[in-house]
Amino acid sequence: MHKEKYPVRNPRTGVIDYFFDLPEAAQVQQLVERLRQHQPRWAQMPLHQRIATLQAWKEVLTRRLPELIEALIADTGRRHESILEAQLVGQSIDRWCTTAEAFFQESHDKVSAIPFIHIRQNVQPIPVVGVISPWNFPLLLGLIDTLPALLAGCAVVVKPSEITPRFIEPLMASVRDVPLLAEVLAFLAGDGSTGAHIVTNVDLVCFTGSVSTGQKVYAACAARFIPCFLELGGKDPALVFEGADLDHAAAAILWGGTVNSGQSCLSIERVYVQETILEAFLEKLKARAEAVRLAYPTPDDGQIGPIISERQVHIINDHLRDAFQKGAHLLTGSTQCENLGGGWYCRPTILTNVNHNMKIMTEETFGPILPVMAFRTEEEAIALANDTTYGLSAAVFARDWPTALRIGQRLEAGAISVNECALTAIVHEGEKQSFKLSGLGGTRMGPAALKRFLRQRAFLIKKEPVASPWWF
Repeated sequence: MHKEKYPVRNPRTGVIDYFFDLPEAAQVQQLVERLRQHQPRWAQMPLHQRIATLQAWKEVLTRRLPELIEALIADTGRRHESILEAQLVGQSIDRWCTTAEAFFQESHDKVSAIPFIHIRQNVQPIPVVGVISPWNFPLLLGLIDTLPALLAGCAVVVKPSEITPRFIEPLMASVRDVPLLAEVLAFLAGDGSTGAHIVTNVDLVCFTGSVSTGQKVYAACAARFIPCFLELGGKDPALVFEGADLDHAAAAILWGGTVNSGQSCLSIERVYVQETILEAFLEKLKARAEAVRLAYPTPDDGQIGPIISERQVHIINDHLRDAFQKGAHLLTGSTQCENLGGGWYCRPTILTNVNHNMKIMTEETFGPILPVMAFRTEEEAIALANDTTYGLSAAVFARDWPTALRIGQRLEAGAISVNECALTAIVHEGEKQSFKLSGLGGTRMGPAALKRFLRQRAFLIKKEPVASPWWF
């Protein structure tokens, strides 16, 4: 039977230039079963052996970095972020290995509230974890849950987005160079149906993507009574108050809203500025936005690469169209995405005269667009920031960090950057959860992230044959 080939579009040229075999349900099932068979040996290894295996993989990845980077550039159309993404993998492996060493330190028996009953704790890894990851940072977001799961003793199957599958081939070549790892880790190219087959066969799911797909994953996991961890959309606000360093705030917010062409779940997508400083702030933000250039005709020609997903282009255009129809003003940037050489681009775009009746202020845009709205009082700013179905992260700029922190404590979001933006992209030790529709489940940052992949057990031990007072 002839296998179906899945076509993949090049984000810089718009041309379909890559194809992969779409796996059938039976192939996914066989792959998961193979991982399941090898997982007990992996879990029973001493932690230092799992760490050594990941460190060996890091060395292989270092040698294969050029081909991995080229694949990521072809997948995403951007160079700087792809180089950074590939280079950060080694740091991620080191960080998780260090975290796991501290987390799995030997525990000792403790005496319970009943003096003659002792408690011994241990953990057992979930056998097979399924990771379904998005297209905006294909490699890093494919590994953000995978690395702690492997160190916890799980086997892992990862399905990256069908929009960015080219990096899978060089990555799996590196995995095969480490035979122990190849027994318990697989990256699989596939579409939404492949993701559904993974959910059907694994024991736990980590999903990063849209709210609508996340809700389907949640329902499918609930039907099977297996745990799932969801990291979904965001509409992150930045608040700028009187007394803030406006040059600093404008630089941080421009980066936070346009890096990776705004294609990040923790991108700044709404900006609220105290009306007394609005004009001064807009002047600085506009000047900085106009100094940033499109990365066209080559990836080295600027900072703003193409919109990776063609479907996202339609969403960005719809949000811009809706905003202008409802009275928004263009301060600088694009009125619609531009087609250049077959790829779609959006310039750093600043909108004013916006409000919460507009999609650009309420729905996830995922583009380099900063709608800026004035507020009068602190109470109004907090109400506007919290007026959302999302709660991933936020940023606050004020005259000093204690003031910004005090305000940030009233925001309904999992990670608050104080006098900075999108710090969870840089600082990975802070444990946080997503609020509202931005996600579900335990933190994927910090030591507690390992707990997601472990079942805890308590052994309640009566060490001496004494009579228990509750007996008949």
